[in-house]
Amino acid sequence: MASQYSSERTWFRTRILTNHFLSSPSQSVSPLESNACLSYSPPELHESYDFYTNEMRKLLDMHNIEDRDWLFGLMRQSKVFNPQEKGGRVYVAPDYNQSMEQQREMTMRRIAYLLERGIFNGWLTGKGLELEMKKFAFLEVVGIFDHSLSVKLGVHFFLWGGAIKFFGTERHHDKWLRDTETYAIKGCFAMSELGHGSNVRGIETVTVYDSKTGEFVINTPCESAQKYWIGGAANHATHTIVFSQLNINGSNEGVHAFIAQIRDADGNICPNIRIADCGHKIGLNGVDNGRIWFNNLRIPRENLLNSVADVSSDGKYLSAIKDPDQRFAAFLAPLTSGRVTIAVSAIYSSKISLATAIRYSLTRRAFSITPNGPEVLLLDYPSHQRRLLPLLAKTYAMSFAGNYLKMIYWKRTPESNKTLHVVSSAFKATLTWHNMRTLQECREACGGQGLKTENRVGHLKSEYDVQTTFEGDNNVLMQQVSKALLAEYVATQKKKKPFKGLGLEHMNEPCPIIPSQLTSTVLRSTQFQIGAFCLRERDLLNRFAAEISQHQAKGESKEYAFILGYQLAEDLGRAFSDRAILQTFMEAEATVSVGPLKNVLSLLRSMYALTCMEEDAAFLRYGYLSTKNAAAVRKEVTKLCSEVRPHALALVSSFGIPDAFLGPIAYNWIDANSWSSVKH
Repeated sequence: MASQYSSERTWFRTRILTNHFLSSPSQSVSPLESNACLSYSPPELHESYDFYTNEMRKLLDMHNIEDRDWLFGLMRQSKVFNPQEKGGRVYVAPDYNQSMEQQREMTMRRIAYLLERGIFNGWLTGKGLELEMKKFAFLEVVGIFDHSLSVKLGVHFFLWGGAIKFFGTERHHDKWLRDTETYAIKGCFAMSELGHGSNVRGIETVTVYDSKTGEFVINTPCESAQKYWIGGAANHATHTIVFSQLNINGSNEGVHAFIAQIRDADGNICPNIRIADCGHKIGLNGVDNGRIWFNNLRIPRENLLNSVADVSSDGKYLSAIKDPDQRFAAFLAPLTSGRVTIAVSAIYSSKISLATAIRYSLTRRAFSITPNGPEVLLLDYPSHQRRLLPLLAKTYAMSFAGNYLKMIYWKRTPESNKTLHVVSSAFKATLTWHNMRTLQECREACGGQGLKTENRVGHLKSEYDVQTTFEGDNNVLMQQVSKALLAEYVATQKKKKPFKGLGLEHMNEPCPIIPSQLTSTVLRSTQFQIGAFCLRERDLLNRFAAEISQHQAKGESKEYAFILGYQLAEDLGRAFSDRAILQTFMEAEATVSVGPLKNVLSLLRSMYALTCMEEDAAFLRYGYLSTKNAAAVRKEVTKLCSEVRPHALALVSSFGIPDAFLGPIAYNWIDANSWSSVKH
C-alpha cells in the first residue's frame, strides 16, 4: 500500500512536469502576447473556518489574552520596535543588518521603553499567581518580537533576580529586588565556565572566607575557570551571581552562589575583575555575552546567598542539609524557570514559522495538472501537506505541554520539585528540538523567500539554535530524565510498592496489547494511542533497568553502566516525553464540549500520536508494531493530512499572532516585492 501511494505520487508529479515542459506549440502563447499576471488572493476568501479561532486561541495561550494583545499593540506603535511598511502593511522586527553593537544598544532601548510603561512592575517584588501568569505572558509576547530581547530580560529577571529571590533570604530581598525591578542595577548570572557547562559541579572558580575581615575572596585559578557566555556581562551588567566552589578551612563545601559587583554606576569595570566580549555569534547578537575573570575579588560575607547554607562571622560552615548531593540539588532547584520559559518560547517560534509557511502555501501556486489549467496551491499538494501539517499537529500538542509545564511550575512545592525537574528537562529538550526541525522545514517550504531575513523564518533558525544547548544540553537533559525514571523503578522494586509519580502509574496496570489489525477507527482512538505510548515506555524502562543491571553484574560502576546504556536511555527519554505530551493533549481536549472545535482537536491529537509512532524506530525495533501495522500508521497520517488541510488557515490564525509580527510573505507577497515598494 505504501509503495502504491509512492507510485501514485511519482506519476502525479511526472504528469505536472510533463505538462509544464512539453506543452504543444498549438497551445503555447505567442511571445508577442502577454500572459495574465499572477495576482494575490487572500486565503480568507477561499478557506473556511469551521470553528471559532478565538476559542482555540484561549486553549493555546491559556492565560492573559487581553494583556498579550495590549502589549502587541504597544510594541507595534513605537519606532523603537523598527516598524517597516511593505506592500501596504506595517511589520515590526529587529533590524538584523545592524552591527552587533547597534543590536545590543537597541535591546537596551527597548527594555527602557517597556520599563517606562510599567511592563515589569511586580516581576520580582509582587506576589501571587496572577502576577506570575502576567509576567510569563509578557515575556512570551516579547519573545515573538525578538529572541535577544526576551533572553536579555530572562537573564536579568529570571536568573539574576530569581537567584536572589530563591537562593537569598530577607536581607538580600530587601537590598536587591526593588533595584533589579527598576533597572537601578543590571544583573547577570555567572555559572558556565570555559571548561564546564552542563557539569556545574565541576566548575573551577574558587571562593575562600577571610574571617579576619569578614569577607569572601573569589578567584579564577586557571583559564578554563573563566566565566563564559555570561549574558549581559560584556557591556551592561553592573552585578553578577557568581557560582563558585566554597572552600572553608581547607574543606570544599561544594558549589555556592555569591553576589558580586562588576561595574560601577558609570559603567567602569571594577578593580580585581577582567571582562572580555564573547564576540559575534550566529544569532542573539542583541545579547552582550561576556567572559569574566576574578583576581582576589573581595565581597562582604552578607553577599553569600544563604537560603541553603551560610558561613558564620568566625568562619563556621552552617547548613541544615548535611548531604552534599541534596544540598547541591537544593541549589539548582530554583533554576527550573529557565527551562520552562525556553520550552514555551520554542513553541511560539514554531508558531511564527508555521503561520508564515502555511499562509504562503495557501496563496502561492506551482505547476498545473491540466493543459492551460490553473496552477495548484502549494498546500493542495499531498507532499506539501505531509511536510507541514504533522509539524502543525505537534506544535498544538506541545502548546498544551507548555501550558501544563507552566502550571506545575507556578504551583510547585518542595514535594513536586522532582517531577518539575524531570518534566521540564524532557519538555525543554523535546520542544526545542521540534522548533529547530520546524524552522528548517518551514524555511524550505517557503523556497527562496524563506532566505530573506524580513520573512523571519530563515533567520529564526540562527536565533533559536542556542536553545538546544543553553540551560542544559538537550542530550544531557534527556539522560537525566532516564536516570530519574531508572531511580524510580529501582526504588519501587526495592520497596515492592506500586509506582506513584512521574506519570508512571500506568506501570501498575496490565501491559497494553496492540491489536494485530489496526483499522482507522482503532488508530484514531485515544485508548490505542495512549496504550501504545505506555507500552513503549514501560518496555524501554524494563529493558534499560535490565541492561544497567547486567553491566553492574560484570563489575562496572553504576555511573559507567549508565554511560554504556546511552542508546536505551535516549529511547526511554523520548518515550517519556511523547507520552507526557500526549496526556496533556488529551486533558486539553477533554475540557472542550462536543462540536467542531473538539472534532479538529481530535484530528490533531491523532496526527500527533501517529506521527510520533511513524517517526520513532523504537516501535519497529522492539516489535511494538508489526511492519504491516507500521504501514497502516503511515497511511493514516497521510489520510489525516487531507482531513486537516481544510482547517489549516483557521489553525494558524488561532495562534493569535498579529499580522505585524509575521513576515511579508505571510500576506501580499506580490505587493511586498513590487517595484513601488523599493526605496528609491
